[in-house]
Amino acid sequence: MIRNIVHDEILLQMKAREATTGDIELACDMADTLDANRMRCAGIAANMVGENVAIICVLIGDVCTLFFNPEIVACSEPYMAEEGCLSLEGLRRTKRYNKITLHFQDLYMHEHEMTYKGFTAEVIQHEIDHLNGILI
Repeated sequence: MIRNIVHDEILLQMKAREATTGDIELACDMADTLDANRMRCAGIAANMVGENVAIICVLIGDVCTLFFNPEIVACSEPYMAEEGCLSLEGLRRTKRYNKITLHFQDLYMHEHEMTYKGFTAEVIQHEIDHLNGILI
């Protein structure tokens, strides 16, 4: 189900709770919502659809990829980025890292650790900021 995008900065600044297997329907809705907005964004966090849960969905290539309880465990190659957000107006500058290592759980709550670079790494960092209540 495609959900509405939240624009309320107060709600967007709330820190997410840990995701569980009870949040699978939300995750599927997030994938549907990202797919419907893929021409305007490359990722969404659960709070962007009104739920303060630690789930992000990111377009990797053409695939909506879900990450439960994502945590950046290593990063390198800092740079300044200019980013937009589906929930907010305009562009904003922020510090990002070109290479990150991400620890996360999948839809079945199996743990993984992957390294991402470039634009995908930037999108993941942006969405994890959302989970921490950080607005760029």
